[in-house]
Amino acid sequence: MRKKLIGFIYLNLGILLVAINIHFFLAPNQFAAGGLGGLAIVLHYYIPFVSIGLLMAVFNIFLFFAGFAFVGFQFGVKTIYSSFALSGMVWILDKLFPLSGPLSDDKLIQLIIGLLIAALGLVIVFNQNASTGGMDLIGLILNKYFSIDIGKAVLLADLLIAILSVLAFGFEKGLYALFGIIFRGLVVDYLFEQFSIVKEVVIISNQCDLITGFIVKQLRQSATVHEAKGAYSNDKKEVITIVVKRQEYNQLKRFVHSVDKEAFVIVHKMSEVLGNGFR
Repeated sequence: MRKKLIGFIYLNLGILLVAINIHFFLAPNQFAAGGLGGLAIVLHYYIPFVSIGLLMAVFNIFLFFAGFAFVGFQFGVKTIYSSFALSGMVWILDKLFPLSGPLSDDKLIQLIIGLLIAALGLVIVFNQNASTGGMDLIGLILNKYFSIDIGKAVLLADLLIAILSVLAFGFEKGLYALFGIIFRGLVVDYLFEQFSIVKEVVIISNQCDLITGFIVKQLRQSATVHEAKGAYSNDKKEVITIVVKRQEYNQLKRFVHSVDKEAFVIVHKMSEVLGNGFR
């Protein structure tokens, strides 16, 4: 229950970051830098009496059915919630903090800061096995079925938005939108990789029983234990190999140091691990 509550809080935090980017940075500058928010910004130009948040909600009704068909029921439920939550947060921000124009005259810095905020939000949402809907959902479907990196998949889905923004706002703002789409895709890829990094830890110690006991009982993980022989001493020792997340690695490192200060530990960063509880 506690884990689900924390996941729900993280999910809403990620959605809020994306909404902040749309309301404070993209919409005032007419930057249609991808996503359903970008499409809503373009359409809002033609029908200004309909709010961006409402436009996003209407289009999500047609798009989130793809989540059920291609990604699964659980993902679809989360995406339905996330898409409506994003639309609602954009609408609430518009009511609480109405803007008559851009925050500053420097369009480029606004675009970069806003997209950094949004990229972090998207990665948080993706790590909760959800999507903010729209083009991001299409990007995740491409990622699942064609093994395209999430950032690049979203980039392909967003190119149409950039073309539409050129028609609506002109060539200059279309270029800003295109730059924003590419920049966001690269940042999402980088941040997603950082969030996914785990560590392979190889431990050679005289206290293997204590260490494996800590791994099983405290970390609630498993490990591979095998015998090895030193090339110089010919002494036989046990070697523990385990793959852990960052927080678990810190706990393991402290415990190993506390029981065996002479332990030999090798650590490798792993960008992708499949199976047995990992992606």
